[in-house]
Amino acid sequence: MQDPLTQRLAKWCRGEGLEEAKALLVLVPEEVEIAQIEETLETIKCLGRVRVRGRLFHTPLSCLMVLCECKQSIPKDNAPKEVLDQHSGERWPIVTLNECAARDDFAVKLKSLLDTEGRTMEDIQSLFRSFAPPQRSSDPSINSTESVLQAVGDFFLEKARKPQAEGGYRRLRLFSGNLPVPPSEDPFDHWLEQAWLMVEESDCTDKEKRRRLMESLKGPVLEIAKSVRESDPEAGPVEYLEALESAFGSAESGDDLYFAFRLMQQQSSEKLSDFLRRLERALSKVVQRGGFPASSKDKARLEQLLRGAVVSDLMLINLRLRERKSKPPTFLQLLSEIRTEEEYETKPLGTDNTEIQSLKAEVKELKAKLATLAQRDTVPDSSLKLNRTPLDEQFCYRCGEKGHFVAKCQNPEKQSKVIRKLIQTVKTLKESSSTSTSNAPDTDCHVKQGREEGAVVRELHGAPGEVSLFFMY
Repeated sequence: MQDPLTQRLAKWCRGEGLEEAKALLVLVPEEVEIAQIEETLETIKCLGRVRVRGRLFHTPLSCLMVLCECKQSIPKDNAPKEVLDQHSGERWPIVTLNECAARDDFAVKLKSLLDTEGRTMEDIQSLFRSFAPPQRSSDPSINSTESVLQAVGDFFLEKARKPQAEGGYRRLRLFSGNLPVPPSEDPFDHWLEQAWLMVEESDCTDKEKRRRLMESLKGPVLEIAKSVRESDPEAGPVEYLEALESAFGSAESGDDLYFAFRLMQQQSSEKLSDFLRRLERALSKVVQRGGFPASSKDKARLEQLLRGAVVSDLMLINLRLRERKSKPPTFLQLLSEIRTEEEYETKPLGTDNTEIQSLKAEVKELKAKLATLAQRDTVPDSSLKLNRTPLDEQFCYRCGEKGHFVAKCQNPEKQSKVIRKLIQTVKTLKESSSTSTSNAPDTDCHVKQGREEGAVVRELHGAPGEVSLFFMY
């Protein structure tokens, strides 16, 4: 049984691009998760850190064959044959490759490289004939050695292998779909962003991308991924992510997200740069759901920023964003300008600023003047009572009759009668002020003692239906 598994391990390592000295095969039950496999294998100290690189179901044994990569080379002499699972108490068989290529054997390494790339020595010879430099020495062996080295170097440049093999990437964090989100997991939106970034930016094959997605899933999310694989064994990583997003993502359509984007407003304690970043996240979701074309993102972002930034109107005026609607800036340009303006506003001013000192002096002078005026304009309560117009002498400023006010007047307007009564009232106030004991140099009336009656009339004459007279009691 060991020989077929050893052969399969060797082929599996060659297909995945793993070093045979750091690879092992472990047989586990079907329901065991990846995290449990890695935790159990890491109990063997000589293996170091262990990561699962692939899983296959073995039909005759009714178990999973799991390909693992160790951080350290597996020792040949005391390689472990099995490992004890601490959760179930079962022993899992381990298969390793006893014969590994020597590190200093160039021929073995070259043969392994050719087998992995699907090339033969004829390809090397063709490269040797194409890139052979002209012989400048009489010794053909020297020229031949240099030509081989040059050909191998060109071969490496032309058919470069995957960067850092397949084990040098940063793994996606685990995601199970459970609520509330466990502390060791990311929310679905954050995990989905990292997954899309890996799928779109990674240079590895779709099979490798799919494997990376599967090894980061567990629980309910893993069940969804298994159903996708059962329905379409050849499904790519994009189909997996779309299925997960439909099952665990937001159910809002692109139009709903666009409507919510148009209703976003700046919070009272929120900076304009933070509000802009929040707008960008919402706008990206709208574009991803097809609710808005990507070509008009800059224009929509600027319009909503001007509409929703109710707390930072002055900053928008300083940036002159309303004048730039025809040619809106990009997100990064807009963010840079806003952050520069925010830093300028929050920058503390120097203590020796002459403008600040002059403003302080003016404020102090104004306070002194207000205190002086308050002392001069103080009138005793008795004089206030004397200067007030009795209720029986109050009349309507529209018709001149007593008993009602101008707000409830229904009589025709009589300006001449109103002016005569106002002049009479002013004379009465003058006489009462002359006999009062007030310390003020004049009565607190805008009609001064030296003003003529004609001037009073001109002061009181306003628009039709209005008579303006101001008294300060």
